[in-house]
Amino acid sequence: MYIVHLATELSPIAKVGGLGDVTAGLSKALIEEGQKVEVILPFYKTIDRKRLKKLKSLGDSFWSAEYDTIPLVLIESPYFEREAIYGEKDDIDRFTFFSKAALDYLLKSNKHPDILNLHDWLTSFAAPLYRETYQKKGLKIGAIVATIHNMKYQGVCPLGKLPLKRASLIKDKKANLLQTGLIEADILTTVSPTYAKEIEGKEGCGLEEVIKQKKLKGILNGIDTSYWNPETDPLLAENYDLETLAEGKKENRKALQKMLKMDYDSAPLFTSISRLVEQKGPKLILAGIDYVLKKGGQFILLGSTPDPSLKKQFQALSEEYRDNPHVHFHFVFDEKLAHLTFAAADFILVPSLFEPCGLTQMIALRYGTLPIVHKVGGLRDTIFDIDHEDIPKEKRNGYTFDFPSEDSLRWSIDRAFEHHKNDPKKCALMLQNGIKKDWSFKTPALEYLEIYQEALTNGKRAPSE
Repeated sequence: MYIVHLATELSPIAKVGGLGDVTAGLSKALIEEGQKVEVILPFYKTIDRKRLKKLKSLGDSFWSAEYDTIPLVLIESPYFEREAIYGEKDDIDRFTFFSKAALDYLLKSNKHPDILNLHDWLTSFAAPLYRETYQKKGLKIGAIVATIHNMKYQGVCPLGKLPLKRASLIKDKKANLLQTGLIEADILTTVSPTYAKEIEGKEGCGLEEVIKQKKLKGILNGIDTSYWNPETDPLLAENYDLETLAEGKKENRKALQKMLKMDYDSAPLFTSISRLVEQKGPKLILAGIDYVLKKGGQFILLGSTPDPSLKKQFQALSEEYRDNPHVHFHFVFDEKLAHLTFAAADFILVPSLFEPCGLTQMIALRYGTLPIVHKVGGLRDTIFDIDHEDIPKEKRNGYTFDFPSEDSLRWSIDRAFEHHKNDPKKCALMLQNGIKKDWSFKTPALEYLEIYQEALTNGKRAPSE
């Protein structure tokens, strides 16, 4: 099967959030299953060309390359000569241009994918554009699959801004790019079973009726377990596995705290590694930091935010604790620091208000760091509370709370402190369950292949060999 992912991120060369991790992890897993895969990606100024293999100009602003095992097509444009991937005033223009250029590439190169997999509103315009224009020009696509990573972002703009007049574009007298992609796609996927249910209700953000009318499958994300692997991770001070977990985490904690000029002691070390946006529960993170420190724990926050108000709140807290050697705030993304923190911490706070899937909790468990999460979306599908008697012991791997309140968060933090000090057996059980589980994309890739096959069958086209 020939599968093309049209995406705006690919981890780690062009990453903002989880979308980049999914594009990379899923593509690698599909290739390992013997499929032909290409990722079409904007050729951002920020991509380090030294990390690309076999970089070659194809003319007309198209480039081919490889990253890791993944074949890439890169589209060059002044639109992508920016320091930031997103957050520009002309993002609608930038990414509708990208969608059109990608279809131009497929047409000119006489490539006819079995599956075109679109990701979020950023590439949704390719679906109506194909139906309206490129199919008539001779481009043949077996089926279009639209993957929803976050319903909140929809690419809304004035109707006159886009060259198409298709009815699927129009919502509330404006153009809605995510809506048109969902309507024009053959099948929809999203990144966890629970989120699939949630977006048929209030998490549908106004598009729940569109969702209900389409075939939708919630497929839980995985992570790239070759990249996120404490046994081989080159960014750690010391590698470790389940057998050497205690010593490995201790050595990484010493290295991390020396780097950050924090005092080393045996108090439990908590962290939050997150974009600081409303979705991620920033008020709960703030409350959690304060509570952990008052209870005698240590805290490391790694988080950046585009929100001026949130930036002000977190910087104020940072200033309040400026002379406290038990806390560190880091507001710029740092890959090495993130890896070291996963390896050093005992607990990680993930109090998201909503969470389509979440990868942080999976990475944390892989590194032997226990998650404390709000039981929503993909967090509900991956984290199972140590104290819930109705959950089999072999699944219990963290702490969950049902309501996103400070009291609920404090209750879970209290339990974490108690078990860390007085119940090592519970901690050992959670760590063992978390580290031994297969968090890879192997199972999700097989589920995607089933969906792709269903989409092709519905479209009455057999996959290419």
